[in-house]
Amino acid sequence: MSHRPPSVGERREPSSGDGDPFGLAALQAAEPAPPASGGSRAESAYRRRFRRPRIALFTALGVAAAMIAYVVLAAVAPLPAAADAAPASTVIRPAAVQPAFPSWGSSAVGLVGRNGLLVENGSMQSAPIASMTKTITALVLLDKHPIPKGSEGPTITFTDADVDILHQVWAEDGSWAPVQAGEQLTEKQAITAMLLPSANNYAISLAIWGFGSVDAFLGYANSWLSSHGLTGTHVTDPSGLDPGSVSSPSDLVGIGKLVIADPVLAGIVDTPTADLPGAGTVKNSNQLLGHDGIDGIKTGWTDQAGHCLLFAASVTVHGHPLELVGVVTGAPDYTNLWSDVPVLLKSVEDGFHEVTVGASKTSYGTYRSVWGDTATLRSERAGGIFVFSDAPIRITVRSSSVRVARPGDDVGTVSFSGAGQSFSSTLTVSRAVEDPGLGWRLTHPQLLFL
Repeated sequence: MSHRPPSVGERREPSSGDGDPFGLAALQAAEPAPPASGGSRAESAYRRRFRRPRIALFTALGVAAAMIAYVVLAAVAPLPAAADAAPASTVIRPAAVQPAFPSWGSSAVGLVGRNGLLVENGSMQSAPIASMTKTITALVLLDKHPIPKGSEGPTITFTDADVDILHQVWAEDGSWAPVQAGEQLTEKQAITAMLLPSANNYAISLAIWGFGSVDAFLGYANSWLSSHGLTGTHVTDPSGLDPGSVSSPSDLVGIGKLVIADPVLAGIVDTPTADLPGAGTVKNSNQLLGHDGIDGIKTGWTDQAGHCLLFAASVTVHGHPLELVGVVTGAPDYTNLWSDVPVLLKSVEDGFHEVTVGASKTSYGTYRSVWGDTATLRSERAGGIFVFSDAPIRITVRSSSVRVARPGDDVGTVSFSGAGQSFSSTLTVSRAVEDPGLGWRLTHPQLLFL
């Protein structure tokens, strides 16, 4: 079929097949033609009449697009982080020990490896220390004349002068051990003869042998005490019979630690009896030796000092091996000393605690989300801190900001420290902190976008 072009002045009707699928040409043809004349007022009214439907259409499309954009943005917007209510740090304080101190004199107990005292009672001022002075004599002698490992030291030959010293000690009613002119003992044997039976004569003889004279010994000893920070201690004789030889309970505990730290002296003070050439069999004056873990150190008695005991004890508490060093002074008699020291020692042992830290049921803070979810911070593993009495254990919590979290997720750490020990554990949440969902997001724009 052929098509002819329209004649001049002829109007052709558009068809759907002529590139006008929406029929706009027909619509335009159906519209009344604007008035050829009549002024601008009629023309403006005509334009307003046909502009309003288009404005409404575009407005509706804009609103729909904005709503779609809001829904998309709300769905992907980052959530506000859950508030971290965990404390920065806090402290655990176990129950305080109640030591069973004797009703008499002064007492103090310390722990090897730890500075200071664990417990103390009574006067801490310097006072006469009787034969506990001999531990200082032994320490100073070994400082001047150390005994090599595997040896017992040089041989000392005793003379008539040493026999005269024995007679002098008899006259003073001091403690003694036999000595003979020509007797030969190693340095270790001579120290044993001084410490076990608390022989004043051997203390004096060793001071003269080691330093040339008692005065030279005293000068060296007091300088040695000062250099070790034992400022509450001063000696005026090698044996302790002179009440001018004084010390404080704190210093005596420190002296006891030095004795235990010396392998020669630690072995001697833990010896019940010894057979020595010339001196014969000597017996340790410490009747508590071998009981309740006690493995030393030295007894003492004078009218001014009362009955005294510087002691050490190797004990195991909650699986922890401990070396305790203590001193009691001013006991009315040895009976009280032998009965009261074990009670004091046991009460100190009972003051040690194995404190469980990081228990799973313990809360270390709480996450609170703005949409209402809460989750407690929990430690993933437990440990122990071994402390004495009410020594503090510091807790430090470091947690991350979270938006969502599940049990098992690492959200921080909790650390415990006390008594020179530390323990750390990962923190997680007790329950899930979950996304609140699209509904909450759509209704809380101020929390998502501000």
